[in-house]
Amino acid sequence: MTVTNLRSEWAPDITREILAGTVVALALIPEAIAFSLIAGVDPKVGLYASFCIAVITAFAGGRPAMISAATGAMALVMVSLVKEHGLGYLFAATLLTGVFQIVAGALRLGNLMRFVSRSVVTGFVNALAILIFLAQMPELIGQGSIVYGMTALGLVLIYGLPYLTKAVPSPLVTIVLLTGASMALGLPIHKVGDMGALPTELPAFALPQVPLTLETLRIILPYALTLTMVGLLESLMTAAILDEMTDTGSNKNRECAGQGLANIGAGLFGGMAGCAMIGQSVINVSSGGRGRLSTLWAGAFLLFLIVALGPYVAQIPMAALVAVMIMVSINTFQWNSVRTLLTNPKSSSVVMLGTVAVVVATHDLAKGVLFGVVLSGLFFAHKVTRFFAVTSQRDGTLRTYRITGQIFFATGQAFHDAFDFREAGLTGIVIDLNAAHFWDITGVNALDRVVLKFRHHGVPVEITGMNPATASMVERLGTHQKPGMALAPGGH
Repeated sequence: MTVTNLRSEWAPDITREILAGTVVALALIPEAIAFSLIAGVDPKVGLYASFCIAVITAFAGGRPAMISAATGAMALVMVSLVKEHGLGYLFAATLLTGVFQIVAGALRLGNLMRFVSRSVVTGFVNALAILIFLAQMPELIGQGSIVYGMTALGLVLIYGLPYLTKAVPSPLVTIVLLTGASMALGLPIHKVGDMGALPTELPAFALPQVPLTLETLRIILPYALTLTMVGLLESLMTAAILDEMTDTGSNKNRECAGQGLANIGAGLFGGMAGCAMIGQSVINVSSGGRGRLSTLWAGAFLLFLIVALGPYVAQIPMAALVAVMIMVSINTFQWNSVRTLLTNPKSSSVVMLGTVAVVVATHDLAKGVLFGVVLSGLFFAHKVTRFFAVTSQRDGTLRTYRITGQIFFATGQAFHDAFDFREAGLTGIVIDLNAAHFWDITGVNALDRVVLKFRHHGVPVEITGMNPATASMVERLGTHQKPGMALAPGGH
């Protein structure tokens, strides 16, 4: 890698990278504490995890400028494990999660992102924007006019300052100014320090204090598998979103392995499993972060803030951070998708809305994305069946069937039913596959049944026009061409 490429990947603009990472570090603190409380662990577990994961993914991840740390989606999976078995088993599950994610990267499972449709990605983004906004409501509703006023002022600063200068990210200026005002006026409002005690020491290396037995594996395996799936799904979706926001590419398989290394590091230094964060990643990119330096600085500066500047960080008003996160939710939401609901194909709109509904209803990003992917697959299969057709023509005692379209699980039965097996006076059948393609064993099985049924009635069959891919599949999976094959009893 040349020096130019290295700088482009790490720090296109060092000042912007540092400033963007600083904003992210400040915004990470309350979220890491909140996610720790969700999981039922000490706040330092989430903060140490955020530090480790951000720093390691800066080097090992496949998407520059993406922020990975402790997340709510992962924390929800850990609740029962911590409650029933304790912190040691959480660290062990985190290590196993990392191993599984490295294996996923080696198996190139990141390539599966190509099967996630644009409608699912849009639904994921919109649902996440809604969840980010709803998560701020407890810090607003019933908190009094001072909080409302500070939040409104924060939004004015965030959106107004760029018209005056873009030298410093407006969210950073907002946090600093509102913190200074809160401290100077002694405002009685909710602050970061009210969420939980910040750690005062550096994270220390330690192996999980659990017995190395099959029973331990039995306990942590289901959690590790779930954490692996949720973490990779959220990370790969976030990488795809940032690819589009920055008009750059990313290495999805490297991202899988990078997340695994980061989670192993977190588990060894007293942290819980994490993954990419769409909200913090949007903050980073919106603040000018484009390289790996912003991610590295966010993690390193986070640790410096909580250990060295803890008393000052504790004074940051939550209203300032709420304003930043509301900005994130507004910027994250794909507003154009609302305008195109009626002009897009109905199936695309249904997939997008369905993904949003499931994510918002369950607060589970994985369930929403899986629902959207399955729904997209069903719509696609239905669409493909509309282009399937069978026509036939009789010439004396010979009938030729011409097949057009794709033959697979959704069209296999229609392919079979298109043939008349009891037509009288035939001495031969030709099946013309020049305009057809077989995709799976269901389609090949349908071809076998058709050929064997005609033979059962004493009519020879000739198959023509088979493309090389179809011929190879029929050769491997088909049975009609093998000697001695006959229709199963009762198959006619």
